[in-house]
This record gives sequence, structure tokens and C-alpha cells, in this order.
Amino acid sequence: MSFVRHVKLRVPSGTARPGPAIGQALGPLGINMAEFCKQFNEKTESLYEKGTPVSVQLTALSDRTFTFDVRSPPTSYLLKAASGVEKGPAKTNHEKPVGFVTPEQVYEIARLKQKDGMRWHLPLEGIAKSVVGTAKSMGIHVREADDDDVVVSQVDEK
Repeated sequence: MSFVRHVKLRVPSGTARPGPAIGQALGPLGINMAEFCKQFNEKTESLYEKGTPVSVQLTALSDRTFTFDVRSPPTSYLLKAASGVEKGPAKTNHEKPVGFVTPEQVYEIARLKQKDGMRWHLPLEGIAKSVVGTAKSMGIHVREADDDDVVVSQVDEK
């Protein structure tokens, strides 16, 4: 039983099904797609809301077994959910923002991202700055919530 290779996938949580997207990645390695989908759905059902895209790093072994690590959803997905934006701006000029998030929402996203295995050692402030940079590139501005604004946060974990 030796290491063959790592495969990175982005799969909706709790709803993985054997199909072309997963099959093209796992088929050449001889990994049973149905078994992966079953294990993945069981693991992610309690972690995130159903259908939330999550990154998966799968380690394939020579005896056709595997292990996988579920990571947090993409920052862009979390920012769109927190700001209530359906999709980014049509033009690259970000003078007119497409949405807003509060600093509290930024830190909430940063705390979620910090739980990933590869970010545990990074300071929360550094991860939050990265989240702000991603928000800027998406046309989402960070500002304090006004009293008359309604802040919608859909970044909750189960």
C-alpha cells in the first residue's frame, strides 16, 4: 500500500453522486466512486448546509483505497452568501459595489477558513486581510452596518 497521487476536487456537500466530474478524476486511479460518494456525503452532511461547494483533497493509494480531507468552502462562495450577492459584477470596474459585508462577517469567514488544516498556524488577522482582498476583487465592499441596513449572514455552520 503506497501513495499514488493526490487529487483535488470541488464537490457539493451532502449531494455527491458518481458521475462524469468525479469519475474523470477517480476512474483512472481505480477508486470506487460510489464508495467515495457515500463516505463523502456522510462526512459533509453534518459539517455544512446541503449543496455547499467544498474542496476535497483525496489521497489515492496503490491498493485502490483512499483517504480524503474536507476543507472549507471557497472564500468567494462565503462572501456571496454573506452579502446576498448572486454573482460578481459584469464589468471589472469596481467603482459601484455589488454588495457589502461587515467586518464581523469578514472575521466569521476568516474563523471558518482558519479551521482548514493548512491554515491553522496563520493569524486570524492575516486570513481576514485575505478575505477582504478577495471581497475587493469581487466588487464587495467592507463597511460597518448602519442602523437602517439589514445585514444578512448565511455563512452559518451547522
